[in-house]
Amino acid sequence: MKYIVFTDMDGTLIDHDTYSYEAAKPALDALKEQNIPLIFCTSKTRAELEVYVRELDLAHPFISENGGAIFIPRNYFDVEYDYTKEMSNYNVIELGTNYDKLRQVLEEIRAVVNFEIIGFGDLDDVGVSEDTGLDIESAKLAKMREYDEAFRLGKGEDTQEAANRLIEHIKSHGMSYTRGGRYWHIIGDNDKGKAVTILSEIYRRQFAGDDVKTIGLGDSQNDLPMLQAVDIPLLVQKPGGQHDASITDAKINKVKGIGPVGWNLAILDILSS
Repeated sequence: MKYIVFTDMDGTLIDHDTYSYEAAKPALDALKEQNIPLIFCTSKTRAELEVYVRELDLAHPFISENGGAIFIPRNYFDVEYDYTKEMSNYNVIELGTNYDKLRQVLEEIRAVVNFEIIGFGDLDDVGVSEDTGLDIESAKLAKMREYDEAFRLGKGEDTQEAANRLIEHIKSHGMSYTRGGRYWHIIGDNDKGKAVTILSEIYRRQFAGDDVKTIGLGDSQNDLPMLQAVDIPLLVQKPGGQHDASITDAKINKVKGIGPVGWNLAILDILSS
């Protein structure tokens, strides 16, 4: 059996409030000891993910900005695969829409709706830091967006009526959207599931002859495409101890434990069985 683990970050591998993965360390160490690939699949930017790659001493591919792109370390796979471009030490499979185009669409929507839309591109590093709780350096990395614009509506304006109008406008521009734990995201024709499917297929060719099982861990609605694309989908609890009520797919395993606590227990349980 060969496992491949795909994981969301905020609210899943890392704590929603403290951004710490300390509670998941035993499982992280176990994955490393057994040489099981750990693939970040998140709304975070490439620049943000590279920090975690260095901290955890990983050498595996990762998926940025809600499936916007797959970054594969050069010479990682023995099998051939199609990719869009080469940059620094990666072969990059681009699936998303250029960030400048997404910003342009958001500007056009903002001009015709009667509620406030505040994107990361509207804020400086300090503004993103105050809005997210990230330190300044992390906020700077969060602003280095390539395929996804994170935004929120004005205080008190994130109503169902506003959401419906917003979704209608996003779709009319030929774009897609998703919602995470904190923010809305405007994206192109990409999602976490499409990226996971592509990368899983490359892994299956790489490990031809092995029984490859993919594991996916998430906490929110924007993780649903990823969870539906893996063999073993796991949903951790949100702060307060509840699972995301909008995820009703009976095939998705709801695990006990909030964020990295649940992540740790779920991974250790699978590895021990």
